Amino acid sequence: MSTLFEPSLSTSAMRPPLSSADAPSMADSLPSINFGFDELRDRMTKFTVKFDAFIEQGRKRVLEERNQFRMNVAELKEDQRMKKRDIEILSQKSSTHQQTVAKEEAETNEMKTAIASLSAQRDAHVATRDSLKQQIADTQKQIDIRLAAQRAHAQHIDAQSRFNIPEMDFWTSNLCMTLEGAGLNDRLKFMFTHIDDRDWTREAWFELDTSKREYEIPYCKPKLEKEQIERVLDKLNESRDLRVLLKGMRELFVEAVKG
Repeated sequence: MSTLFEPSLSTSAMRPPLSSADAPSMADSLPSINFGFDELRDRMTKFTVKFDAFIEQGRKRVLEERNQFRMNVAELKEDQRMKKRDIEILSQKSSTHQQTVAKEEAETNEMKTAIASLSAQRDAHVATRDSLKQQIADTQKQIDIRLAAQRAHAQHIDAQSRFNIPEMDFWTSNLCMTLEGAGLNDRLKFMFTHIDDRDWTREAWFELDTSKREYEIPYCKPKLEKEQIERVLDKLNESRDLRVLLKGMRELFVEAVKG
């Protein structure tokens, strides 16, 4: 058997009463509520003022920060420009310094080369000087030796001449010879006559050079063969006997006249 469910309250009871012109409004029946619009409006106005002030302050701060940023950027650009300028100046100074250093190095190398050249020249001059000193010393020794030999020879000639004066007179008379100076130091001129049977006045002569250790005959008349004169001189230089010279030269002149 089925059970029928019925609500405790009839829907008809929940239905509002029929409206009529004379019935009161439901809104009028509601209690009056104060929402506080004036206070809200006042608070909103104050908030708007604060918000506007905040926005204005923010805008000013943003402007100040932007201006400060621009100033900072400008300062940074100026610093960068100054640093770039400083870098350019330093680069120029560095380049100038490098050029100066290179020039000084080149001058130093030139000076070293010049010093080395002068040192080499000095060493060469010193070596040449030492060599010349040695040559001068050797030459002086040779000169001293020759002077000593010449002095000894002069003493020998002087000693022999003292003994030869009487003998020279004998030879000059027997060989028809005269002795004269030749116009130069250490030269004697011997003249002969009676060498030609056809002409007793015909003369023959020769010059004797005694300036050296080995006697020489630079001139003679009539002209004789060089080999003949050298043979006579060899005998003279070997024996140092003037009679050998006089006798030998007279014989050569006689043979030349006969020839």
